[in-house]
Amino acid sequence: MVQSINSTVELTTTGVSYLGMGGKVGKFMLGDKGLEFFNDKNVADYIQIPWTSINQIGANVSGKKISRHFEIFTDQGKFLFASKDSGKILKIARQHIGNDKVIKLPTLIQTIASKFKRK
Repeated sequence: MVQSINSTVELTTTGVSYLGMGGKVGKFMLGDKGLEFFNDKNVADYIQIPWTSINQIGANVSGKKISRHFEIFTDQGKFLFASKDSGKILKIARQHIGNDKVIKLPTLIQTIASKFKRK
């Protein structure tokens, strides 16, 4: 059985992890020590990211709408997730890691426009 890094849980929700090939459906658990993702099909397939190891976390924002997809940047690499509650996840992350580490990622249209501006 997997041991959680959190002693208290602030939010539990469903979502998808895009680590490796294809998406893995599972549960997010956010608590006092970090963010955890547990795969529904294989409990031994999990991701635990302590708040202290997160360099940045961000999502696409257009107007007041936050995208389902969000990215977490750590020293170990980049993790891509999706959840219907991505706004709640970002709010809890902001409380633990600070305002300066929660960022707005560029939308697809902004990314394409920046590529044309460079040329």
